[in-house]
Amino acid sequence: MSLLPGGGLARLLVIPICAAMAEMTETFSDKLMGFTLPGRSARGRVVRMDSVLDAVLSAHDYPAPITHLLGEALVLGALMGGLLKGDTAQMTIQAQTSGGIVKLLVCDYRAGAVRGYVDFDGERLERLGANPTLAALFGEGYLAITFETEGNQRYQGIVPLEGSSLAEACESYFSQSEQIPTLIRVASRAGAKGRAAAGLLVQHLADGEEGRERLHVRLDHPDWEHVAVLAGTISHDELLDPALSLEAIIWRLFHEEDEVRVQTGVALSRGCRCSSEHYASIIARFPPEEQQEMRNDDGIIEVDCAFCSRTFALAV
Repeated sequence: MSLLPGGGLARLLVIPICAAMAEMTETFSDKLMGFTLPGRSARGRVVRMDSVLDAVLSAHDYPAPITHLLGEALVLGALMGGLLKGDTAQMTIQAQTSGGIVKLLVCDYRAGAVRGYVDFDGERLERLGANPTLAALFGEGYLAITFETEGNQRYQGIVPLEGSSLAEACESYFSQSEQIPTLIRVASRAGAKGRAAAGLLVQHLADGEEGRERLHVRLDHPDWEHVAVLAGTISHDELLDPALSLEAIIWRLFHEEDEVRVQTGVALSRGCRCSSEHYASIIARFPPEEQQEMRNDDGIIEVDCAFCSRTFALAV
């Protein structure tokens, strides 16, 4: 079976030689796919999730606006976390406000595993209607994005929660904190066809252009302008179309380029890492007198996991 439509695969798509790609199987959902445009000094990620999204959202009975918000955050987590290398590298997104309807939003990505949680004021949310704006949900807030590399190096950037979406705030992060021209598009759906969320991230990494003083030059770079125009044509319907593979999305956008290198897709999963052993190890770090205060009348310490909505009873 042909990997992409159009008959020009051998000329336009360069695929790393590996067993996973040998059968030319298309990728449709619950995977993150990376690609590069060598001739344009650009890289990108495209992702779509449905069953994984359901698995994460099923832990809580979120109303529709929160479902949409967390779906967008999980897609952003995968797109940005997928830029890291290594099984222990992690990317975390955390949004907080002072007095906002959404009190806390947090999600993270590690080697294909995604998880997320939202704490919000349900009564105030009901008064906003069906489609509240980002400003209505967060008020004055900020978005903290943290990258932790496999070598235990930690980088964090904080940007205001401004614009119409979390994706715009993430674009601002890359522009302000990393000085990397970045385009991000995210789409989500909830309805008769089921829940799904998808997204595209494209960045320009031109050689020899570093530092804030050259950011304006980079944003005006003809290669980046070309890539950004092409990537910006992607529609929400295309991102969410279950019949359109991730490879086909890349093909539609960049089939006129001389070379497109597509990486093997990373399988996604719900990534809550909670366990009795994990929490017991944390509790053991507290002094005995504090552990005693945590116990209930039966001598049990109960720990609630916000991510998966499970309670762990620990007799430590």
